[in-house]
Amino acid sequence: MSATPDVLEVRPAGAPEYPVFVEGDFMRLITERRFAGLEASQYFIISQSGVVESEIRPLLHALSEHVPGGLPPQNVILIGQGEASKHISKLAPVYNRLIELEVDRKACLIALGGGVVGDFTGFVAATLLRGVSFVQIPTTLLAAVDSSVGGKTAVNVDRGKNMVGAFYQPRFVYFNTGFLETLPEREWVCGLAEMVKHACLDNSETGALLEHLEAHADVLRDPAHPELRRAVLDSAALKARVVSADEREGGLRAILNLGHTTAHAFESLSGYKRFSHGEAVARGLVTALLLSRRVLGLDEAALERYLALIQKLRLPMDVAGFAAEEVLDHMRFDKKSVRGIPRFVLLGGPGQPRFGIEVPEAE
Repeated sequence: MSATPDVLEVRPAGAPEYPVFVEGDFMRLITERRFAGLEASQYFIISQSGVVESEIRPLLHALSEHVPGGLPPQNVILIGQGEASKHISKLAPVYNRLIELEVDRKACLIALGGGVVGDFTGFVAATLLRGVSFVQIPTTLLAAVDSSVGGKTAVNVDRGKNMVGAFYQPRFVYFNTGFLETLPEREWVCGLAEMVKHACLDNSETGALLEHLEAHADVLRDPAHPELRRAVLDSAALKARVVSADEREGGLRAILNLGHTTAHAFESLSGYKRFSHGEAVARGLVTALLLSRRVLGLDEAALERYLALIQKLRLPMDVAGFAAEEVLDHMRFDKKSVRGIPRFVLLGGPGQPRFGIEVPEAE
């Protein structure tokens, strides 16, 4: 993984490398991030209801250079909002629509939206005609720093989140910080919680990501601030570094689930309706950090430093009214569980994650 001021090169083991672009001028996508290199026969945009026209229009303009007569309106497919739209039952109508539109193996699907759209579109691309190209254009902070990078695609089933999926890498990722100008507060929480997780995992000698988040916490909700752009690049770089070493979560990549064992239980308990992903992850991080102290002996000073950052970024830290027994029951269905016993990612020290840790039920 290498970086320039606005580009990361992700090199997953066993898969082609691809760039991640982070910038503030959407017109550069048209002039420099050409779709011509994809050599696609067709383009289909998969987005969600509520994505503002100002986000779709420049993309249509860019595609018009490579699609004679422009992109037909029927090639824009909208799915609903929220995790419920990523349920396995929502796949068939999209598959059928694409087949009716005579999709072929040289088609390219474009995921324009948040993590739900990216996960859903990636899974469709991985399975349709045994695999077609796709591009990630995240419009939320969470998707930019996390789900758009790494090639994990999935849909939900009744008993768990992301239980059906595939590892399938995009051709490129493009993120424009201008998308965040209309981002609601709950979505800011989502992205910032994931960035805190990356800071906990940062094992660089300087711990630069943690220090940067601490120093600039007060401006990280400002889409125009250059420190936000740097934080996005640094956070995405951490994710890319892990993915480059372990594309299919055979080992190291499991550390990216820090905080997610509890988070997925909160989401499942609420039927994926009460919490945003970040609201659940923030609470999951607090749980994982406290367990890290009790089970692995994480230094008290490090624990307090991480908790202080979560508080400074105004992320939720409460139990949301749930009893431990309820949360534990839903953890048993987490895809990382073994024979119904939850496995956690915990920190032995700053930047020293350990995965597959079985935590006693009493803890």
